[in-house]
Amino acid sequence: MKSTRKKLPSLKWFGWTDTGKVRKNNEDSFLGLQFDAREVHRLGKFGEASTETMDFTFAVSDGMGGAKAGEFASRIAVEKITTLLPRAFKHSAIGLQPGFSDVLAELFSQIHRALVFVGGSYEETEGMQATLSLCWFTPNWMYFGHIGDSRIYHLPKQKKEIKQLTHDDTHVGWLRREGKISERELRVHPGRSALQRALGGGNQFVEPQAGAVAWERGDIFLLCTDGLVDGLYDDQLVGLLRDKLDNPAQELVETSVKNSGRDNTTALVIQVV
Repeated sequence: MKSTRKKLPSLKWFGWTDTGKVRKNNEDSFLGLQFDAREVHRLGKFGEASTETMDFTFAVSDGMGGAKAGEFASRIAVEKITTLLPRAFKHSAIGLQPGFSDVLAELFSQIHRALVFVGGSYEETEGMQATLSLCWFTPNWMYFGHIGDSRIYHLPKQKKEIKQLTHDDTHVGWLRREGKISERELRVHPGRSALQRALGGGNQFVEPQAGAVAWERGDIFLLCTDGLVDGLYDDQLVGLLRDKLDNPAQELVETSVKNSGRDNTTALVIQVV
């Protein structure tokens, strides 16, 4: 007798990054992992895999600091996930949802402490900081954690509007959420890049935003650094994400850099298929 158990969806992912037109080095980093309680597999820039047996994590980070400190900061932020998050897999196995925010808060706290330690140990990394936006895919649920002004978007199946799941940790981001300025005004505001919260640096307390989203086949998620949305409006994001592109992340980044390119630009696109 054949099993009637419904097969779980697969994830397709695409990642791309570009230094942009102005900066000399790329301070953005991104990461994809597939893991369970015993194994951790680092994912390539693009691929596809089933959600049947393992969890997935995707993350982007934008580093800040003098010389190459920003590069080190974002790299430390994403690399720490490789060792820290799989340890929390047992929470997923017994039902993560009630305690996911505690798991992510501890993860962000440990990354923060690592950045503070390294930043205080070497003159060339003094004061380095990083944003971090992370998605953790388990069967039926995506849990996310965030601090800074990188972003996570959700484009639900057959919906025309894209939803920004994360809040920009800037005063200008608050003005936008309160409806005091438009999307266009936000992009030209002189204070749009002034972060109020980040990992590392002189920040004493880390209070990441955490949330959960139920996903289904046809959903699309986008993780990006602020450089991407400097060159693309929300409706342009939707248009490019809905197109049948070989690598939507590459197309998003290249289009944004063509339109702006004032900052490092990174995108991670995850499709539920």
